[in-house]
Amino acid sequence: MVTTRHVEPLDKSLLEEVGMSWHTDSDGSDYICDELVLVGEEEAEAYYAAANALYDMFVEAAQHAIDNRLYYELGIASNLVNLIEESWERDDWHLYGRFDLAGGVDGAPIKLLEFNADTPTGLFETSIVQWAILKANGMDESLQFNNIQEMLKENFRRLVTGDGDAEFEEIYASQKLLFSSVRDLPEEERTVSYLQSVARDAGFYTDFCYLDEVGFIADQGVFNRDHQLADFWFKLYPWEDIASDELELTRILEKISRRGHTRFINPAYTLLFQSKGMLKLLWDLFPESPYLLPTSFEPLEGIAQVEKKMYGREGANTRIVAADGKTVAQTDGPYAHHKSVYQQFVELPQDSSGNRYQAGVFYIWEACGLGFRRGDVILDNMSKFAGHLVTTQTNRLA
Repeated sequence: MVTTRHVEPLDKSLLEEVGMSWHTDSDGSDYICDELVLVGEEEAEAYYAAANALYDMFVEAAQHAIDNRLYYELGIASNLVNLIEESWERDDWHLYGRFDLAGGVDGAPIKLLEFNADTPTGLFETSIVQWAILKANGMDESLQFNNIQEMLKENFRRLVTGDGDAEFEEIYASQKLLFSSVRDLPEEERTVSYLQSVARDAGFYTDFCYLDEVGFIADQGVFNRDHQLADFWFKLYPWEDIASDELELTRILEKISRRGHTRFINPAYTLLFQSKGMLKLLWDLFPESPYLLPTSFEPLEGIAQVEKKMYGREGANTRIVAADGKTVAQTDGPYAHHKSVYQQFVELPQDSSGNRYQAGVFYIWEACGLGFRRGDVILDNMSKFAGHLVTTQTNRLA
């Protein structure tokens, strides 16, 4: 059973002031929960260990996929293969990703559900909002598994140095980072502006352009609206959508990757991690791992399972199937054209009201931040964000 503690929610005017305009869902309900999930110190350490171990497995599985050219099996478009292989060979820097996990706060083992490695959202909520909730409620804001901001700053520096050594500050200032998102998507724009502010704090010169304002020259790189060349370009836009919707841009980006000056964040190889086909590959390679669930490209025999699309998002196009083959729950969505994977169903932990909780652990060089999504049996775009409080026996009873 998930244990929670009620808190006074942040005033919406304050959320607006810090740029979080998506605080209210389309049905009028609050997106941010007025409760915190209580997480024991050992539970927080278990989430940390799980995410670190899983990332190492993803790296090994990605190398296996490249060596054996398993791109079709992973649902990866052929026009991205060169970009993926070049970025992997160069060891381009993976800035951040988010593991979605079941279990961990109810005595149940931690299990990987998927890895949002390319364009994960929920970053601002996990790093800033849940910290602010503790502070506003007079709690010790250090009692969270949450050092995302500092880890992001160091990881930006690793783009240049590989180790984030502070003595290279003059090098950071000479590097131009361009950040981009799609117009009229406030959550994504705020996530990108947050990343930009952290990069600026890390010492970089930064700028922002909407995606439709960015310039591309095949043998040079990526440019802002003032025709300044970027050393690094962060785009909160999925690689798989670029490959399917922007064929000419994909060709230009491949040439930039090979001959140009600009490097891409997150790099194209993160699409390997993003593909839910990797869940099947991981199960093949690491069947003894305590963190993995049986997964297949074909329906599993005789067990409850979840059918989900390789590049589905926010619970869309998901189907839960009972052991007898009957559909328990199902969602529609725009991802039906992607191939399916079938993963053993595992119950999410529930609170006393029957709300289900899925842990999200951000990985930035190492596991560094925990937050929760609260919702129904399928967590969709109406699920809520719940912060957490790491408890000792003393503050659990307070």
